[in-house]
Amino acid sequence: MKLVVSIVPNARTSEIIGWEEDPRSGRVLKLRIAAPPIEGKANAAAREFLAKTLGLPKSAVVLERGDTSRLKVFSIPDGSQLP
Repeated sequence: MKLVVSIVPNARTSEIIGWEEDPRSGRVLKLRIAAPPIEGKANAAAREFLAKTLGLPKSAVVLERGDTSRLKVFSIPDGSQLP
């Protein structure tokens, strides 16, 4: 399943803000990530945070699109319980 996520890097702590409507992508999950957007650190932290939150191994969460964008598309296993 594809999960569209909006990321705010450099947050004090990593947390889920909630669902919001994005004019470009529809419904997206908004996250604050406590990592800087430098050299893929925020991407890696977002992947790890999603895996931990969903109770999945890190290898099950794959960044498909949005390496340099705040709007990212992750692939997660079908049937995963979303927050």
